[in-house]
Amino acid sequence: MTKRPPLLAGVRVIESSLLGPGLMTTFLADLGADVIKVEPPRGDYIRRMTWPIVNGTSLLHLHTHRGKRSVTLDLKTDQGVDLYRRLVAEADVVVEAMRPGSLAKLGLGFHELREVNPAIVFCTLSGYGATGPYKDMPSHGIAYDTWAGIVQPVVDDDGFCHIPPDMPNIGINVGPMLGATAILAGVISARSTGEGCEIELAQSDTAAYMDWYRIETERAYLRPDDEVTGNPSDDYQRRPAGLAGMWEGVRYQIYEASDGHILFMASEQAFWKNFCEGVGRTDLFERWPGSTIADHARGNRELQGELREIFRARTQREWIDFSNAHNTPIAPVNTPATVGDDPQFAHRMPFLSIDEVGAEQLPLPVFVDGEPPDHPTMAPTVGEHTTDVLAEVLGLDENAIAGLRASGAFG
Repeated sequence: MTKRPPLLAGVRVIESSLLGPGLMTTFLADLGADVIKVEPPRGDYIRRMTWPIVNGTSLLHLHTHRGKRSVTLDLKTDQGVDLYRRLVAEADVVVEAMRPGSLAKLGLGFHELREVNPAIVFCTLSGYGATGPYKDMPSHGIAYDTWAGIVQPVVDDDGFCHIPPDMPNIGINVGPMLGATAILAGVISARSTGEGCEIELAQSDTAAYMDWYRIETERAYLRPDDEVTGNPSDDYQRRPAGLAGMWEGVRYQIYEASDGHILFMASEQAFWKNFCEGVGRTDLFERWPGSTIADHARGNRELQGELREIFRARTQREWIDFSNAHNTPIAPVNTPATVGDDPQFAHRMPFLSIDEVGAEQLPLPVFVDGEPPDHPTMAPTVGEHTTDVLAEVLGLDENAIAGLRASGAFG
């Protein structure tokens, strides 16, 4: 049987990026798109940014730019700008993953590039977006989550504020993900109509968008109590927005196992009954049967004490087996250090190997016809593919490429 080509085979992306926002095209490269990262002669300093550094190169680069090709162009030269335009003429997408307008200052903005390719999809991803009072502010990734209200300060014993030690990093990951989705929508439209489009996203916006439940809850609670209430199982009492309302939960809570922790989620009456029967404690169900749905037995410390002792009696693995055997929702509580050893993780997301991509990395968790995507190639060194790309995409011969190099087009 002939192997199916990658889903995005035949899609070409020209990427101009600095640091983390380049992740937007990593999703596309993992699915088979030809992503050509055009870099200045000195390269993107992502290769030296943050920790860990693996054999001299940052993991941030090894992951963000795996599966891509690197071309160096000096866009301060006429030859470099001309080559960029010629590459765009043969592409589907241009990505500007840096401050909005950076390419326009070089004469390579959307309106200029659509003259050479009317079907081009031009996508800009930045910190605070291209409009609004914050648009020109410099920023880094944590800012988008503090702006969105996701991250709050931690105060130490001496009264100093700190960034919390455990952070979700929403904006810097979800921004590129939503950007990739929007790009694909743009490509579908362009191939249907022949007309490209200009797409613009902000990582701050996407951080807020992904925390919609808490933000919208707070907004809903501004309305009168007789219009917006809590859940019937809580006598309609309003809980704090989002998971903060789970603090006093009992049938939906984290418990200590004999060798770790598990998350117990029997808030539906049917699951609660299954659990009580499975552990031989039908007396708990008879005494606290709960209601049909969303009943967390909030604040029931007596029941919480009973459950604490029950869960301490078995290992995490025994509780996972119990979950399968008795149709009760129980999940392991892993850490970033332990999740890689979880059997479900190992089955679905085995690490890409050091030999392939320079460090153990997570694969794209997408299966097509039951198979994961092909493994990506190693993230490129600066300008590693300049000659190959210019020959393959633009049809330039060795003499033409040598002449461009001598002219300083590559820096």
